[in-house]
Amino acid sequence: MLTGFKNFIMKGNVVDLAVAVVMGAAFGAVVTSIVEGLLTPLIGRLFSAKGIEDMQWEGFMYGSVISSIISFLLIAAAIYFVVILPMNHMIERRNRRLGIDKDVKEEAAEDPQIALLTEIRDSLQSRSPNS
Repeated sequence: MLTGFKNFIMKGNVVDLAVAVVMGAAFGAVVTSIVEGLLTPLIGRLFSAKGIEDMQWEGFMYGSVISSIISFLLIAAAIYFVVILPMNHMIERRNRRLGIDKDVKEEAAEDPQIALLTEIRDSLQSRSPNS
């Protein structure tokens, strides 16, 4: 029972999802304060507005969209540089230590249906009078 749970937790996609949720929540507050406290007023002043959110064109509030995009990009960059990049380096070191070559691809097991269809095709080609 615990072995199954351990295998489930250790799957790459479960760990990646957990990291993404935790890191997104943790960096969300930091990035929001950076965007609202520093970048929004700076960009707003460049366009003669109080902040990004105040930027509008004939009633369209495009400033809030720009603010959300900046926030998203900063969160994504923080997660990439703090989590993903170090994890990739760790995986590369482990693979070098274990002698796993990234460039050498293992031959995938051929699908039995494809193998059978290939045999049938080859057999029919050898029987045809045009060959």
